[in-house]
Amino acid sequence: MLRWIALVLILILIGLQLKLWSGNGSMREVDALRVSVKKQTDDNAKLLRRNQAVGADVLDLKHGDQAVEARARTELGLIKPGEVFYQVVEQPAHAGSALPPPSPAPAGSP
Repeated sequence: MLRWIALVLILILIGLQLKLWSGNGSMREVDALRVSVKKQTDDNAKLLRRNQAVGADVLDLKHGDQAVEARARTELGLIKPGEVFYQVVEQPAHAGSALPPPSPAPAGSP
């Protein structure tokens, strides 16, 4: 009789272990859900920071002329009356050569 009770208890233990490691709600599934929750939390934090930055931009645009002026200058290239606009263009460097680029040939040369 004692053997049968021990056998039943061992079978119950094996069944519970199988459910714990491979069944619905198993440790593997719980770990996957933890990873998913962590990723979603990180994404939410990143989106929250972006939303706060956009909200600050909106407040600046609503209540400050400096923000509107800065946007007009950078995005639209606008200047105030009486200002002079200078644009500095850097010449591309020729790869592998320390010499200046050759000058174009005069018109009519062979």
